[in-house]
Amino acid sequence: MKTNYGFSRRGPDLVAEELATVLSAKTSYEFKALFLIVHANLRARNSASGGEEMLRLRAYEKLQNLVGAGVVKKTGKKYRGVTPAIAKFFEAAEEMKQKLAAGRPALTAPSKS
Repeated sequence: MKTNYGFSRRGPDLVAEELATVLSAKTSYEFKALFLIVHANLRARNSASGGEEMLRLRAYEKLQNLVGAGVVKKTGKKYRGVTPAIAKFFEAAEEMKQKLAAGRPALTAPSKS
């Protein structure tokens, strides 16, 4: 089973994290309804960039990656999170964030000399 959930060297994707957050509820969603919730949440966090159609394509791609990784179960046209797998997803995301934070030098303010 694939366990990196599509994370890259840049770390976890906000779209994938938001999808997992919404799907962690015990509710099944069709893609359109799921995207509306994810889009609204990303806009509230000022994290929706690139236009709605591009975000829709990215969200669908991330959702399919989560289905392939076993984090989300697809039944017909509905998607539902797999609780233990979502917990592992968030653990892996947190671990990736910590590794990235440890590898980056602290940002310092430019000196005024």
